[in-house]
Amino acid sequence: MDNFAALILTYGRPDKVLTYYTLRKQGYTGRIVFVIDDTDAKGDEYRERFGGEPGVEIYCFDKKAMRGSFDIGDNNLDDFRAVIFARNAVTDIVAELGLDYFLVLDDDYFQFIWRFTDKFEWAMARHFEHREDSGFYTSNLDAIFKCFVEFLAGTPSHVKTIAMAQGGDFIGGHAGAFGQLVTLRRKAMNSFFCSADRPIQWVARVNDDVTTYVTGATRGDVYFTLNQIALNQPQTQSSSGGLTEFYLATGTYVKSFYSVMFHPSGTKVKMLNSRSNPRLHHSVDSNKTAPKILRESVRRSR
Repeated sequence: MDNFAALILTYGRPDKVLTYYTLRKQGYTGRIVFVIDDTDAKGDEYRERFGGEPGVEIYCFDKKAMRGSFDIGDNNLDDFRAVIFARNAVTDIVAELGLDYFLVLDDDYFQFIWRFTDKFEWAMARHFEHREDSGFYTSNLDAIFKCFVEFLAGTPSHVKTIAMAQGGDFIGGHAGAFGQLVTLRRKAMNSFFCSADRPIQWVARVNDDVTTYVTGATRGDVYFTLNQIALNQPQTQSSSGGLTEFYLATGTYVKSFYSVMFHPSGTKVKMLNSRSNPRLHHSVDSNKTAPKILRESVRRSR
């Protein structure tokens, strides 16, 4: 962890960087890097608010210099409203900062919570002393992040990243797919533990995390989510700044359809029937996404 940092990708809302305060409140004491770009009119405000905080750096990259260096999925090459520019800038940023391992985060997380106990049982309220408004609160992110990094370091090089689960993964509770047992799932969204020697090229203007992991999976790369711990954030389009205005203008259908364009044989758009926020959303068919290669020793003889 000597050469580790948490990178917060943020744009246009220095007064709403929830992730920074959540990290510190929940026990992360390490290095934090705010990644902003040179088109952000509020860049100086980021520097004023956070530049003097201990263990914090502000890194500003040249956004327009990245034009055409990756597949954005459309022909609007002069439209720079996309977090994918920052995601792809991370490779050069971590090299310049001398990092070996790093965690890439969005700027709007208000909580990190356990979903299973230390005995790998579905987490009920009675298991935990430290509980805040919802979920099962942890105040030891330093140790948790160290475990993620050690796990990633012990995996083969085609494992590109390991993510924490998201609140929405647990719809259905203990009966849902994510709530039945502690496991790794072949997906990665929102938070990414990474190694500097395993660079990722992100694709698609929006829904870039889904689009990158599905296209990568078809080529033999592995993207993991560990469901033992999860992050919580506001619902899409509920917080101003960032990409909210883009989503409001184009709708979630456009956002989701970027993944279909890149991987039409295994991705589609369908209704997500959330009680509070029903909307169109992507759906990935894992059987048509991740290759299944068996050892010769288990091949059936003819």
